[in-house]
Amino acid sequence: MIVLEWLFLTIAPCDAAEPWQLGSQDAATPMMQGIIDLHHDIFFFLIQILVFVSWILVRTLWHFHYKKNPIPQRIVHGTTIEILWTIFPSIILMFIAIPSFALLYSMDEVVVDPAITIKAIGHQWYRTYEYSDYNSSDEQSLTFDSYMIPEDDPELGQSRLLEVDNRVVVPAKTHLRIIVTSADVLHSWAVPSLGVKCDAVPGRLNQTSILVQREGVYYGQCSEICGTNHAFMPIVVEAVDRKDYGSRVENQLIPQTEQA
Repeated sequence: MIVLEWLFLTIAPCDAAEPWQLGSQDAATPMMQGIIDLHHDIFFFLIQILVFVSWILVRTLWHFHYKKNPIPQRIVHGTTIEILWTIFPSIILMFIAIPSFALLYSMDEVVVDPAITIKAIGHQWYRTYEYSDYNSSDEQSLTFDSYMIPEDDPELGQSRLLEVDNRVVVPAKTHLRIIVTSADVLHSWAVPSLGVKCDAVPGRLNQTSILVQREGVYYGQCSEICGTNHAFMPIVVEAVDRKDYGSRVENQLIPQTEQA
């Protein structure tokens, strides 16, 4: 039973922070997958450079020990080695910079005609979400507030300090546009599994595009210090099937229509 539980925890996607976690959360968007792949590629070259430099240091300490060389050689300069240790690092940095800039500019690309637009408004210390594509009978957008569930009031299976009373429900495998702003101070809308971190600035609209490739629940937090309860305004994005998404939106529109 313990082995099966370990296999499940190992294979199952990790969409929230875990104790003693060293790596990134599992990617749910092409952007996050690109970030993870770039990290792994750079880390591969980093290990090679570390091994090479360590080998040079150990070899130098061994061959130039004071017992083997009681009279040290006076080496003022070496033109060849100075050229080499200038050219080779430049080439390595170039190979790192090309995919880095490609990924960086792709993160700034915004889908021209997204299927759904969601506006996230930061407050001290909660968030308001507006689905501007859906209007009730009085032409009001689908709007709701999202508060963190208190630490002493979670249900079984909910993550402590990460769960909210109203999740952001989105359809999977659909192009989404997220518009981020703030009503008071600086906030940030960040969800690691989605590869998104967009600052919320008062009086300014920032936007980003995401394509959630699989169904699941993704957790994030405010990543810009915004006051006393900065650590207590989490983000929960739930990606569901398109049919399930339609019924969820309809269920949220009906209560607003009745209140109107």
